[in-house]
Amino acid sequence: MAEPRITNALKFRPLGVIFLLFVSDLVFGKIHYSIREEMESGAFIGDVAEDLGLNIRRLSARKFRLVPAGQRQCLEVNLETGILFASERIDREQLCGQMPACVLSFQIVVEEPLEMYRGEVEIVDINDNSPSFPESFILLQMAETMAPVSRFPLESALDPDMGTNAVSVYNISPNEHFGLKVETAEDGTKIVELLLEKPLDRERQSSFQLMLTATDGGSPPRSGTARILITVLDSNDNVPAFDSKIYKVSLTENSPRGSLVVSVHATDPDEGSNGEVTYFFSNRVSQKMQELFSLDARTGEIRVQGIIDYEEDDNFSLDIHAVDNGSPAIAGRSKVLVKVIDVNDNAPGILLTSVAGIVREDAVPGTVTALIDVIDRDSGINGQVHCEIPKNVPFKLQSSSSGHYKLITNDMLDRETTPLYNIDIVARDSGSPPRSTNKTIQITVSDINDNAPRFARPMDTVYVTENNAPGASIFAVTAFDPDQGQNSYITYSFTENLIQELPLSNYLNLNSMNGTICALRSFDYERVKNFQIQVRARDAGVPPLSSSATLNVIILDQNDNAPVIVSPSAQSGSAGVEVVPQSAGQGYLVTKIIATDADSGQNARLLYQVLKATEPSLFIVGHHSGEIRTARGILEQDSTTQSLVILVKDNGQPSLSSTATIHFSILGNVTEIFSERSNLVTNPEHVSDINLYLIVILGSTSFIFLIIIILLIGIKCKQDRNTAEVYNSPSCCHGLDDSNNAFNLTPTLKESLNYTGAGEIIHIPETHHYSVCLSPESAKSDFLFLKPYTPPVTQDQC
Repeated sequence: MAEPRITNALKFRPLGVIFLLFVSDLVFGKIHYSIREEMESGAFIGDVAEDLGLNIRRLSARKFRLVPAGQRQCLEVNLETGILFASERIDREQLCGQMPACVLSFQIVVEEPLEMYRGEVEIVDINDNSPSFPESFILLQMAETMAPVSRFPLESALDPDMGTNAVSVYNISPNEHFGLKVETAEDGTKIVELLLEKPLDRERQSSFQLMLTATDGGSPPRSGTARILITVLDSNDNVPAFDSKIYKVSLTENSPRGSLVVSVHATDPDEGSNGEVTYFFSNRVSQKMQELFSLDARTGEIRVQGIIDYEEDDNFSLDIHAVDNGSPAIAGRSKVLVKVIDVNDNAPGILLTSVAGIVREDAVPGTVTALIDVIDRDSGINGQVHCEIPKNVPFKLQSSSSGHYKLITNDMLDRETTPLYNIDIVARDSGSPPRSTNKTIQITVSDINDNAPRFARPMDTVYVTENNAPGASIFAVTAFDPDQGQNSYITYSFTENLIQELPLSNYLNLNSMNGTICALRSFDYERVKNFQIQVRARDAGVPPLSSSATLNVIILDQNDNAPVIVSPSAQSGSAGVEVVPQSAGQGYLVTKIIATDADSGQNARLLYQVLKATEPSLFIVGHHSGEIRTARGILEQDSTTQSLVILVKDNGQPSLSSTATIHFSILGNVTEIFSERSNLVTNPEHVSDINLYLIVILGSTSFIFLIIIILLIGIKCKQDRNTAEVYNSPSCCHGLDDSNNAFNLTPTLKESLNYTGAGEIIHIPETHHYSVCLSPESAKSDFLFLKPYTPPVTQDQC
């Protein structure tokens, strides 16, 4: 706020009779101008912008304006130049009547920043009115017996001007019988009486004509006259005399009509009709006062007959005459001074000078939001006003001077908690009982981007069944931003992620507007079992704010892989060939079917059964182990060539299967064959060495096979534990034989099985894992299926 300039000097401007005074009042923050009355419309009063130190070029931008402080305003200000001028001819008497001081108050308001300056213009009286008498002729009748020094009250002259410009001197035309007696009453008025200085003699002169002149103290002085016509009569030579020369009474405002104000009383020592007194108001009592008060001509009682308003006038002066009925009649004079006592009959008034209806939520404490003026027409304690607002709002009232308040922020604002404040301002005076006024100010809190988007679930799990349809929605993320407008507009995006060393955008698409996530391709559980993505929600504020959510995507397995039979494998034909000795008894292990399934869980649980056999009663297959054994001993009548068709199926829904055909050759006597062959050996010692070598090789092979089995058990259980951690549930791999209807262990990737019963080494393809992994629930049921995730039907498009 620019400080007003201080000066005690008088500033003269070339405007003829205009006399200008500018004084800065630091205590009350006012600028003061003094001008003479009778200024015409458009007359210059003061350069407000210059005196307040305001930049003229920014007056329009700062919404420079004048706010009247009273009911009638004769002032205007040029909004471009800051010049204060009169909007109409200024007449002090019309504006202020008989008030000692005539002051017009005004306020100057500018914004950005919001400031208010108070000022006043004092109207200085000039001598523009001449004194005038109520009557141009004053008729007096005097008995010739009147004693010298007798006094006769005369009507005083009226002059609307004040101070030195009011009536100051009375004169009477020269004569030998009469003079003037002028006294000053307590209210400052002049009391004029005609003084008989020399006895009258009706027979010598029966009448007189005198000129009464009233002159004011102006420069140049003005005057008014009245002619006094005196008739000299006989008889009635006593003047009625009041009990008191001046009656002083107090009257409460708003006194009801008919209330007694005072009873005046005058006596006349004459007898008969000459001593009968009648009471009248003097001609000096205005018509307005005669409408407020009534005077009983017979009793002298003065009563209220109008509305007495302290705020209109706080005192009255009534001139009372007591006239006898003599001939000629003689009048006595007295004055009644009525002082009006104020009552608390006016409620305070609240004037909103300026209100900033919208406040940013990041406004610092102390920000001015409104300028408030509080007035009360009552006086004294009835006019002392206290203003307050509720304590549960982040605002407070700051008093800048008497009756002037600033509404400022008292705490930080939060639009998300309270976007609108209806502040009830209560102005209450100190009267008894007190009176109050309420006014509500509405303050809207504007939004700033102070809240980042928040996800409903910062961490979530998404289940997607493999072989899903490309382009289908698999999930939708949702974030909420409590801000408003563009600060709450949210867009979604992926943070940079890789799936199998490929960009995330190759697999998923995210709708930036609604957060819908769509799969761009089908997932293959056998290649990708799970992965993690991060989604960022970002608002459109300046600067923008964002937050992230993490999604764990788990691919659910489908039964989309048929079992693969890896042993026995066909050798350049459609089926494997196995040799069975005819001496084999019941339960003889002929061979073992080894099959794998790339699926997992129940989808990879394999079952074996004989689909077709040359001799159905000769061979059986382990339902879970795949071991082919003899069901009975081989008879001579059995065909030496047998074939089996083995069906291997998984436990998926629906089940997938594969078949393998195995041909068996039954040899009559393996020992005889070896004997015949031994006869062909020329060196028996060499044959014995060969047998020794065979025994060593078979023993070594069995030992190595046992070591491999132990290693495979440890490796496979470790892999199953890792797999179980992905699903957040424990699992274990069990190597079981056909006796307990469980699965046999299968070799892992890039390993080989050496199965002696089959008589060959089987290499397992690198693209398959041969394991059976069961969850804890599998111990309870052989038919446990994981229900695939089905995404909800949605209209959102990716």
